[in-house]
Amino acid sequence: MRIFSPIYRQMLQWAVHSKAPLWLFILSFAESSCFPIPPDVMLAPMVLAKPTKGWRFASLCTLGGVLGAYVGYAIGHFCFLAVKPWIMHLGYYSHYELIVTWFAEWGFWVMFFAGFAFIPYKLFTIAAGATGLALIPFTLGSIVGRGGRFFLVTWVIRAGGVKMERALLKYIDHLGWLCIALIVLAWVVWKLCH
Repeated sequence: MRIFSPIYRQMLQWAVHSKAPLWLFILSFAESSCFPIPPDVMLAPMVLAKPTKGWRFASLCTLGGVLGAYVGYAIGHFCFLAVKPWIMHLGYYSHYELIVTWFAEWGFWVMFFAGFAFIPYKLFTIAAGATGLALIPFTLGSIVGRGGRFFLVTWVIRAGGVKMERALLKYIDHLGWLCIALIVLAWVVWKLCH
């Protein structure tokens, strides 16, 4: 069933829109504190559509991500008691407690890893604020992690160029279903282990 290829084609059309950089910045900003969709889904098509502006797009993602991380930090610092029931309801509280112990030992490295990896970064920004992680390791870890991720995505897309665009168009539906299957599998394993 082809559901992902029409979405991908629509993303490519949006990627060349004059307001696309603004929306990329906003998406990156929001994802660091509250929004579930990572900016990579917009960054990649934008770099494919305009490869010469790829580094600018990666910079916008990084800036938006780091500024949004401060919002997540503020939520954790000032509003954690209000957010805590939501984190518990989603089943993330045990993960939050684990993150708290990680911050105590490896502050910068935790933020770097969380910023670079494809995990819920917002959980780490909120936890950093709730635990009072110092702003210097928080900021440096966010800049290096987020920047490293977005510049790596940009580099891979630019290096792949037209061949990658053709391959994505050809296999996007397979990749989409594979991602859904992996998410469902991860959820099942997580439920079985908890």
